[in-house]
Amino acid sequence: MRGKTLAIRIGVSGAMGSFSEEAARVYVKKSRIKRFELRYLISVENVLSALENRKIDIGIFPIQNSIGGIVTEAVRPMSKHVFRIRKIFDIDIKQNLLVTKYTKREDIRTIVSHDQALKQCRRYLKRKWAGVKLKTYEDTAKAAEDLASGKFSKSTAVIASRTAAEVYKLKILEADIQDIKTNLTTFIVAVKS
Repeated sequence: MRGKTLAIRIGVSGAMGSFSEEAARVYVKKSRIKRFELRYLISVENVLSALENRKIDIGIFPIQNSIGGIVTEAVRPMSKHVFRIRKIFDIDIKQNLLVTKYTKREDIRTIVSHDQALKQCRRYLKRKWAGVKLKTYEDTAKAAEDLASGKFSKSTAVIASRTAAEVYKLKILEADIQDIKTNLTTFIVAVKS
């Protein structure tokens, strides 16, 4: 049992250390929600399915970024699930290039991240990593988790949050690599309709 007052179950479209988790923490603080538990659901589809099936009370996911535009992975799930928007808000996103402890700049052959993160760092990647292969992934923090667990080779870097670097014990090779200093992502707080 979760005690006298039940914790609010919040589903986020990301792994631990994701920007969606960061958005959820901003939301609970501003809303003065004391008892909550986060569910790391990776995708917008998983968040809206869980909301519809009452496995979570609130869903939080991104819909647009000031550099990268519409979060395309949110469009289809939003069109097929029924939900109500409780709040829409922005957070400032700081992208970072993360590597394993002993990886050096010259070792990097591949950079992996969510499509949005790659879009937000497009000019930086062209300027500093022109010969490196770029690979899209389902989530920035999931890419960091998979790099830390050895799923990717040591010649791989990922673009993710500072929190993901801390959670997965990765080294920040370069910080604040987004193309424009102010990089706002708009998040939706969804509830059951």
